[in-house]
Amino acid sequence: MTYPSRAAQYRELQVLSASPARLTVLLFEHLEVVMRRAQTAIRSDAIEQRVENLGRAREIVSELLGTLDLERGGDIAVDLSMLYSFLLGELLDVGMKRDAIRLGRLIGIVNTLSTAFSEATRQLEEAGSTPLAASA
Repeated sequence: MTYPSRAAQYRELQVLSASPARLTVLLFEHLEVVMRRAQTAIRSDAIEQRVENLGRAREIVSELLGTLDLERGGDIAVDLSMLYSFLLGELLDVGMKRDAIRLGRLIGIVNTLSTAFSEATRQLEEAGSTPLAASA
């Protein structure tokens, strides 16, 4: 078995066995990876990789946006909805303008969110809580 196929199997197992909160963390981690790949592609003028990775980034942000429960999530869910909508618009604009510096700022925002969700998930897991997917 090759390394890529073992890595894919590991990722699949990780996703299948993850709690909703852990899935959110995995989405943020993957979002940051594809955004960094897009940034590298912009800097090296690799059009296909730029388009592919920015497309993946938009798909992930759309998934995060789609999981929000605005009724039960209250102000936090509304704020996250606005932030995710902002990220979607910025990702579109960055792709058209090929702005690696601006994309770097977006990566910083995603990194901050990823760190916060990761820490919240860790605390919930330590407390034995099972968070709702919609509260992400």
